[in-house]
Amino acid sequence: MIQKKIKNLIFDFGGVLIDLDRQRCIERFRQLGLTDVEDMLGLYAQQDFFRKHEKGLITDAEFRDTIRTLSGRQLTDARIDDAWNSFLVGISPSKLDMLLHLRKDYVIYLLSNTNHIHWQWACENAFPYKSFRVEDYFEQIFLSYEMKMAKPSPEIFQAVLSETGIEPSETLFIDDSADNCRAAAALGIDTYNAKPHEDWSRLFG
Repeated sequence: MIQKKIKNLIFDFGGVLIDLDRQRCIERFRQLGLTDVEDMLGLYAQQDFFRKHEKGLITDAEFRDTIRTLSGRQLTDARIDDAWNSFLVGISPSKLDMLLHLRKDYVIYLLSNTNHIHWQWACENAFPYKSFRVEDYFEQIFLSYEMKMAKPSPEIFQAVLSETGIEPSETLFIDDSADNCRAAAALGIDTYNAKPHEDWSRLFG
């Protein structure tokens, strides 16, 4: 159960709110000609040019051009985006309902290591629910590709604390990566390391 002192909730996106299918994404990229993509795609962190894309250090166009170069094929933007977005499955209506319910008692933030292609897909396909859209679930949204930094770097957590003015001791961070939770805890933030497909709503029961 959540402690009474908690006033703020910071949610991770991938693996906590939205379900992921890493293997499907790997297979889709292999079909496009990327045979060694598995080493670069992780459930908790990306590597190489995927990581640069996640940190906003390369543009969507540069990301797609890298895919084309590695595949040796003249792939369309749509084919590349479809393969990349196959990593994302969806957000269950029960989780969206829970976020809306929690907003009555807590200030809710999102802090995600993500990229523009994934985030655009999520805003169009995962968050729309009834009459609600992504901005209805969160007080503020922090995205790695916009901030030019990524978890588990302490700087990204410090940036969130500084911009929001929230107290670490009054804040619970929910993430599926143990490394990210350790980094937040080092700054005095309460953390919960969510397991894959876990129903974390029980924390608030």
